[in-house]
Amino acid sequence: MNRRLSFQRLKTIIRKEFLHVIRDRASFGIAVVMPVMLMLIFGYAVNTEVDNIDMAVLDQDKTPESREFIDKFVYSDYYKPYEYVNGIGEIERLIDEGKVKTALIIPSGFSRELVRGKSPQVQLIVDGTDPTVARTALQSGILISRMYSVRRQQEELRKNGAALLASGGVDMRTRVWYNPNLESTMFTIPGLIGLIMQNVTVMLTAFALVREKEKGTLEQLIVTPIKSGELIIGKMVPYILIGSVDFLIALLIGTWWFNVPVAGNVLLLIVLGLGFVICALAMGMLISTIAQNQLQAMQVTILVLLPSVLLSGFIFPREAMPAVIRAAGYLLPLTYFLTILRGIILKGVGIGYLWPEVAVLFSVGTVLLVVASLRFRKRLD
Repeated sequence: MNRRLSFQRLKTIIRKEFLHVIRDRASFGIAVVMPVMLMLIFGYAVNTEVDNIDMAVLDQDKTPESREFIDKFVYSDYYKPYEYVNGIGEIERLIDEGKVKTALIIPSGFSRELVRGKSPQVQLIVDGTDPTVARTALQSGILISRMYSVRRQQEELRKNGAALLASGGVDMRTRVWYNPNLESTMFTIPGLIGLIMQNVTVMLTAFALVREKEKGTLEQLIVTPIKSGELIIGKMVPYILIGSVDFLIALLIGTWWFNVPVAGNVLLLIVLGLGFVICALAMGMLISTIAQNQLQAMQVTILVLLPSVLLSGFIFPREAMPAVIRAAGYLLPLTYFLTILRGIILKGVGIGYLWPEVAVLFSVGTVLLVVASLRFRKRLD
């Protein structure tokens, strides 16, 4: 037997493998598109420098001085006034709905105390559910207040020749809601529950159906009297139960082991969690109808799951993302479920505050389930 290395045979094998990769259009497309797409997503999404933080403003003074102080926040580019409100109740509503992350409260008499050389108190309320955004909001808010105070003191010194310490400044008081100590586990654990549910359910469904097609067991079921609808429902129910059990396990570990208590309605959380399980199941089922084998199923699954880690707000604040990248996150069911999880677990809010996310999540889940079922039924026929 000739054991010497033949470059001719080696060249033939290399050429054969290149042709195999090129002819497999799905794998070749993923191999070319995935690095470019993921590099662009990572490059824009992985950003902890937060700006344009949505802010509610309660100006009870309504004077030129109070408006000047508000302008300092606006022109800093760290804050973006979302709404001018008339009471603390509106601030609570906006923060609970997730529409604003901060609120600036200027009391009446703000201008009068400044003119008298006193230091009027203003309050900056920060939503602490996302520690990264909260820390940026706190630090920038205190810095803006101090700079405003120093500038006024310098102007008074030049204008009146008064002692620098005799002129008034602003006494900024801060208050963090829902996560006063800005603990990262309070933010990451609810997110992990959603992420684990999505990944486990999608992978189970995508790989299980493709594996059956490769083994030929799916074709054996097709020739039986079982109807396509019965087969689809029968395939889905076990994975719904598995996903629901996984959700309860993850929730138990998060609340008991990591000491992240559920502030809201646990039953509501479980019901909405079941809805998300069905939505993730539909994603996996759709992947299984697209992929021809387990390798393709793995590639498509990675292509779907990896961006969801970045764009959903699981780790990196969506406020720091460019508008286009942030808009892409709205296509992911996990984006809405993370808002639901953190709203119920950390804020204790109910369906009245979360109904927009719930409506979108169930709508996306229904569309995915219908499309996946139609494609699966077409394959069976």
